[in-house]
Amino acid sequence: MTHKILMLAGDGIGPEIVGAARDVLLALQSRFGLAVEMEPGLMGGAGIDATGDPLPADTQRLAEAADAILLGAVGGPKWEKIAREQRPERGLLRLRSSLELFCNLRPAVLFPVLAAASTLKPEVVDGLDLMLVRELTGDIYFGKPRGIAVNAEGERYGFNTLVYTESEIRRIAHSAFRIARLRTRKLCSVDKANVLEATEFWREIVSDVGLEYPDVALSHMYVDNAAMQLVRAPKQFDVIVTTNLFGDILSDLASMLTGSIGMLPSASLNATSKGMFEPIHGSAPDIAGKDMANPLATILSVAMMLRYSLDEVAQATRIEQAVETVLATGFRTADIQAPGTQIIGTREMGRKVVEALR
Repeated sequence: MTHKILMLAGDGIGPEIVGAARDVLLALQSRFGLAVEMEPGLMGGAGIDATGDPLPADTQRLAEAADAILLGAVGGPKWEKIAREQRPERGLLRLRSSLELFCNLRPAVLFPVLAAASTLKPEVVDGLDLMLVRELTGDIYFGKPRGIAVNAEGERYGFNTLVYTESEIRRIAHSAFRIARLRTRKLCSVDKANVLEATEFWREIVSDVGLEYPDVALSHMYVDNAAMQLVRAPKQFDVIVTTNLFGDILSDLASMLTGSIGMLPSASLNATSKGMFEPIHGSAPDIAGKDMANPLATILSVAMMLRYSLDEVAQATRIEQAVETVLATGFRTADIQAPGTQIIGTREMGRKVVEALR
């Protein structure tokens, strides 16, 4: 069976890091028989420049036909002045919504050789391995009404709506409980139930779903405390499930526990495990084209794609082991440099991973 993969390089450093990931897939194809067919597509600012749309119709069609999607990054200052609904990020949100990619998996795993790269003490983060499950198609990012208006007194104001349906909460809760069963059977649900009625409802529904998983220990935590605990004692967590907004914030916080946001991949899955896979960092326009970006989060996103969408677990493991080998050999991009290591660029880091696959 040949896997159809849509490659969306996007903006900023996107073409560089997706290029490195493409080379890894080609190496798996030539050396280990991975059957893949890669199709390029436009997304974000690149789509706007070419067609006037951050999600061109051709890209939508290719996404629907693909078995999985690899995305680099979208956005940049070039497109910040255009109408909000036409900005690069809106194309990404539209694609997530149209494909019903409601389950976002964001692992925070610390490679042992990168313990010194974390800003926390090694004993606090050594051995860190947690999974953040973020609901991705609801919450304040999609709720309506939203906008900027003028009130009766003539003062402008902005407004957004935080809303969750019971079915939305149930499906992400089931996903999180199933993932917890594959790990240490411990799940923490993060909300703000003491202030927000929508997340009080979230806690109620997650607790109800938990009755179907008596083998999983469920706990609840307010989001402000969760942020503090991630910095104080992150290894107390194994799987965290939370809302779209809280997950967006907490996953970036968790990224720095591992030393660099440039190391963390993510998966966004629908009910049939079709998914879009991307590094959690942004487009980094300040270093675009300078051969400085860390491609490892994108390469590790390919591993997640192979594991979660394409049922190619052995190939995924090969990538993860290759990345660990390169890091253990002492090669680093600038964001994860440490004394005694050799700093290399984006292209060279990709080549090192391809070599390690041998």
